[in-house]
Amino acid sequence: MRIENYLGFPTGISGSELAERAAVQAGKFGARLPVPTPVTSLTFDNAYPVLHLDTGETVSAKCLLIATGADYRRLTAEGCEKFEGSGVYYAATPTEAPVCRAADVVVVGGGNSAGQAAVFLAGIAQKVYLVVRGSDLYKDMSAYLARRIEQTPNIEVLLNTEVRQMRGDDHLNSVDIVNRKTGEVRTLKTPALFCFIGAVPRTEWLPPEIEKDAKSFIRTGRRSRNRLTGRPGASPSCSRPADPASSLRATYGRVRQSGSPRPSARGDGGPVRARILEGHVAPGRVAAPSSARGAGLSPRARRRRMPDFSAPR
Repeated sequence: MRIENYLGFPTGISGSELAERAAVQAGKFGARLPVPTPVTSLTFDNAYPVLHLDTGETVSAKCLLIATGADYRRLTAEGCEKFEGSGVYYAATPTEAPVCRAADVVVVGGGNSAGQAAVFLAGIAQKVYLVVRGSDLYKDMSAYLARRIEQTPNIEVLLNTEVRQMRGDDHLNSVDIVNRKTGEVRTLKTPALFCFIGAVPRTEWLPPEIEKDAKSFIRTGRRSRNRLTGRPGASPSCSRPADPASSLRATYGRVRQSGSPRPSARGDGGPVRARILEGHVAPGRVAAPSSARGAGLSPRARRRRMPDFSAPR
């Protein structure tokens, strides 16, 4: 399954390959990637984040990036838990390919993850049933991906449909689906069902000081009580930005706390110099005064004006 809409990769790239490249690049700049250690809680010491590990140790930092991921949502259909790992899967990768070869498979979900899985599996399986609970494939899926699915002959999209029951002995062999509008029940013979119906963020370990929304994602943006994106020195990458500029503030904002020693220019917590103009950022540049940037322009023109990247640094 390849990522098709990531900037700089016109032919797409797999998630694992992108992660490997990111690790190599981070190592090039001196980042340390130790063996993962479970974190039990987060506290603050004079506004600096302090992580409490399950070993009893603590780790403090000038800046904390929260990237704890999420847990897959599971279907409530009868038999789902029984067949997890033996017919019910939460990832479509070459590991599951042998089970799908020359067989009919079922993909559940209406978002990009489900769509990408359906396209990937269509090149392996005989037929792919894409089960979507909603009535519009384009509602939660990127248009380019929805069109590609419609143009793939061995993908059948089943709208207004949900899974009712899964059957089999030691391994899944059939799935009962029901049309939510007509009530029609249909049985699909399949050795594999792939579930992509969203995820629950792993943020339950965070303290009350970190504001979260109704779905437990960390709040960001101007209307959040979290400063910058989360807390002074703490930035979430598993959050849902409230506005496009919030991600820019998270990446290019100062992390040095008031009254603390000024960090060196090597990147150990120092402020990143950036030029910010109506939501556009050019790293390594300093913002000009707002009065000088938009002189003589209407408010609408100032909002649309692009930064001059040709200006000397």
